[in-house]
Amino acid sequence: MYIPASFREDDAEALRALICAHPLGTLVTHGDDGLQASPLPFLLEANTLRAHMARANPHWKTLAENTECLVIFTGPDAYVTPDWYPSKAVTHKVVPTWNYAAVHVRGRLRVVDEPGWLAQQIADLTATHEAVRPAPWRPADAPADFIAAQMQAVIGLEIVITQIEGKWKMSQNKDAADRDGVIHGLRDTADPHRNPAVADQVERCSRK
Repeated sequence: MYIPASFREDDAEALRALICAHPLGTLVTHGDDGLQASPLPFLLEANTLRAHMARANPHWKTLAENTECLVIFTGPDAYVTPDWYPSKAVTHKVVPTWNYAAVHVRGRLRVVDEPGWLAQQIADLTATHEAVRPAPWRPADAPADFIAAQMQAVIGLEIVITQIEGKWKMSQNKDAADRDGVIHGLRDTADPHRNPAVADQVERCSRK
């Protein structure tokens, strides 16, 4: 991923937070059949990513032991109109752009075909996302034979992380007035391009 110095994010907690908040990553590998890509929900634990995919998906069958892989996670993003820049009225030397946050994870992947591992993976993934609900659903709430059949239809994936890179392109290359204009525009309830989540990120990056 091309990362200009002004957009590089090295805060490990920020990188982990993006993965946890936007866990649907795209797994990319390259093998004898060329490039393969699969969107999957991941769990991040210490230096490992865990996931599972359908056995019917041919992607996993191309994976050898310790396959090198890339997982792409994307965070909040938004279109940025030149109308938000005060400098537009002065120089007119402005163009539209796109603000976004992304994390690329590289690692070594292995396929896991172990019932106990899969049961734990499914339980952990479910617990993570059901935790915010007033009555969290658990695999044990469904008939055991039904869950067993569902587990037979998936295969596990475990990735030992070797590198994490983050890019927060959040108007850091603009002066303070133009950044403030972007924040205001993204928070304007009357603006068709309103995006308060990205406004928060622009404000955070402007304080660094």
